[in-house]
Amino acid sequence: MLTVEKVREILGEIEDPILHKPLKETGGILEIKVKEEKNHVSVKVAIAKTGTAEQIQMQSNIVNRLKNAGAATVGIRFAQLPDEVIERFRPEGIESEFEKLLKNTAIIAVASGKGGVGKSTVSVNLAVSLARMGRKVGLLDADIYGFSVPDMMGIVDRPVVRGEKIIPVDRFGVKVMSMAFFVEDNSPVIWRGPMLGKMLNNFFREVEWGDLDYLFLDLPPGTGDVALDVHQMLPACKEIIVTTPHPTSAFVAARAGTMALKTNHEILGVIENMSYFESRTTGKKEYVFGKGGGKKLAEELGVPLLGQIPLEQPYWDDEEFAPSVYQIDHPIGKIYFKIAEKIDDLIMEKEKN
Repeated sequence: MLTVEKVREILGEIEDPILHKPLKETGGILEIKVKEEKNHVSVKVAIAKTGTAEQIQMQSNIVNRLKNAGAATVGIRFAQLPDEVIERFRPEGIESEFEKLLKNTAIIAVASGKGGVGKSTVSVNLAVSLARMGRKVGLLDADIYGFSVPDMMGIVDRPVVRGEKIIPVDRFGVKVMSMAFFVEDNSPVIWRGPMLGKMLNNFFREVEWGDLDYLFLDLPPGTGDVALDVHQMLPACKEIIVTTPHPTSAFVAARAGTMALKTNHEILGVIENMSYFESRTTGKKEYVFGKGGGKKLAEELGVPLLGQIPLEQPYWDDEEFAPSVYQIDHPIGKIYFKIAEKIDDLIMEKEKN
């Protein structure tokens, strides 16, 4: 009759199919139960990556070995090893999923110096516009306190968990992840800085982003903890600064731009939001928040002014409700599409060089 000790000995010699290290070294044997009356063995094993063909082969190997050792029936559950364990044993030359994301994806943070300038609206519509161009796009609502992206995009679904990974919600061809998915009834998040950094890290390492061309980060306003964590965690991240035409808004937004430059983040350009209101009846433009802030900020930072977005609501669509997403045939939707084309051209040109 098999004992727990004998089962542990057998499992300990079996290698993790990704790390190529025995389970006794990786700490991958999590649980062993032996039911003597039924001669049944159940085990829980942690490996580097679940849901793969290698896992199926490993499962067959475990069952065969335990049955050959005398078990009548075998039950197996799999879990994923912690990231720190995977990093410690990962073979040289094998990239982690996070490293692949950093290497193969243009990560663009959308930042502003202050709240209320429409940064989240810009993030959402740039992501949707690039998806309309056929690009593979993700959008991370990194404003942990002031999350708004799911509501703006009319998202009612929630992420699902597959294995040890969270699957983002797909909306308008964009993979979306937000803190909003993990709170109830629009509750406030009351966290300190280190907890914010941990959650942000989880969004990168525990979400199954897949192959992306672009990953947009909707940052919280200002230059606080989350912005600092992004700068440290994503050294190759690029940024877009959002402002309104008002001089004060541009002045404050310059801080976010300066922070990006000091941490060697490349600024792709400036977007001026709420640039003017154009009357549908007369065609007259009213510069509600003043003029020139976006152009002045772009000149100060030495980057292009990517576009100016006027004030106007998207068309109302009860069937596909998304209160902040402009349709492709909407005048502002067309402006966002042109800005997205500029961004795509900039990224492609930089990749060539």
